[in-house]
Formats: sequence, structure tokens, C-alpha cells
Amino acid sequence: MKHTRPVGTITRGTTAPNRLRRVDRWLVGVHGGLLRAAPEAPLVVDLGYGAYPITTVELHTRLRSMRPDVQTIGLEIDPARVAAALPSVCSGLDFRLGGFELPVDRAPTVIRAFNVLRQYDESEVAGVWHALTARLAVGGLLIEGTCSENGRVATWVALDRSGPLTLTLAGRLASLESPAVFAERLPKALIHRNVPGEPIHAFLQALERAWQTAAPIGDLGVRQRWIAAVGSLLPQWPIVGRANRWRLGEVSVAWSAVAGTAATDAASAESATTRTVAPT
Repeated sequence: MKHTRPVGTITRGTTAPNRLRRVDRWLVGVHGGLLRAAPEAPLVVDLGYGAYPITTVELHTRLRSMRPDVQTIGLEIDPARVAAALPSVCSGLDFRLGGFELPVDRAPTVIRAFNVLRQYDESEVAGVWHALTARLAVGGLLIEGTCSENGRVATWVALDRSGPLTLTLAGRLASLESPAVFAERLPKALIHRNVPGEPIHAFLQALERAWQTAAPIGDLGVRQRWIAAVGSLLPQWPIVGRANRWRLGEVSVAWSAVAGTAATDAASAESATTRTVAPT
């Protein structure tokens, strides 16, 4: 189906320098091999970059440091935002008018969609995920998440063509008072599920208890306290990744452990089949 205008709803456009540095650092550190192994210049799409192109420029710069031929395209559904970004065009970096229909000429290796789905209904998330992951290159990755205005608290879901793989929480440890701060920045698929009886609620509660239990270790520094807290979850939770990521204020957990209950997932899936991702 050919779209005559971008598919999606315009976001608030809030952005700032280094707002997405945590997810970019994770992409390079955890999935850098995906980009390095691409047989041709990998295409990276930054979907819904906001009122200013700064975070797309930063993403391109960070990825070029390890894959010099990477091609980055920033997409926005507001023509004024695209026009404002054009002075930032440079080698391998471009900006286009577009939304969920992804007006690019080849399959992206990575799609980053941050702070895009917060204004959508939870029932629409599965449809958007499916539409985007279906466009990925073989082995490609969709990163969909949200963060605070200053980027010090962020969460995201990593997905491939098969569906969601992991949930990652990342925060600035120097200012982290409690893991409870992640609750208000959960991705749209989970933010309304943070209630008793839901797996994501159980995970956040377990992380908070572990954080409190590790309080005495705080004398050695907040980083050591966080590492101890995350490490203590290993017997009960499928934590993904090594302690070198925990040192950065990250924790990743298998999606299957925090996804919604079977009943609510079934209802969400049924609702998603009756709706299409379309302009509003």
C-alpha cells in the first residue's frame, strides 16, 4: 500500500544534546557487532527525532566511529522539522519526511524509535512493532523506548523480526536515588502494566528490594551498590548481559520475564487486530 503522507502522530518534539546517549552507548557496546558484520554499508533509521536533529547527528557520529560507512536517515512527519534538520546533512547522514511507513530504499539494520509511542494507546504498540520489524534487514534490530527530558533515566525494548527480546533499564547512577524512577519511564507496552500481578511490577519490586538490601555496600560507591543489586537478581530473573554493562547503570532482562500476563496480552492482541496504524 502506497502512503501519500507520513504515517503516525506528531510528537511533542522535545529533544536535547546527549538525551539519548545511554541507548546509543548500549547499541554500540552490545550490538556493535551487528553493524560491523553488515556485508554492505548498514542503514540506520532514527524515527521521530523531534524538533531538532541533534540526537540523530550524535547517533550518526557515534556509529561512524566503529563503522565509517554507516548510513543514517532521520525521519519526521512534520515538514518544518525536516527543513530545520537539512543544514545538518553530511556524508552518510540525511533527513526525510516520513513515519511508520519508513520511506527508505533498503532494509534498515537498526531502527531507533525513542519517545515516539508514549502518546499512543497500548493496544496500538503491537501493530507498530510488527510494521517496523517487518522492514528490518536480516538480523536487524528495532530499539523502541523512552527517557526523561535530560536522558538520565531511560528504558527500551530491543526487538528483531521474531518480536521483543529484552527490556533494558539505564540510569545515571550518580543521581539514582531508587530504581523506582524507572516506573514512570517504562515503554508504552509496559507502563500501564506496572500494577500488582503483572510481571513488570514484580521485576521492579525485586530490583527495589535488592537495591535496599545492598544499601550497606553504598559506602563503596553507588556503582558497587548497583552491581550488587543487579547481581542478586540472577537466581530468580533472566538477566541478560555481563557485569560490565551493570557498571554503566544498566540492567537488561529477557522480555519473556516481564511481558504482560497471558490474559491481558490476549486482549491487547485482539484489539490490535482490529486497528491499523494510520494518521490521526
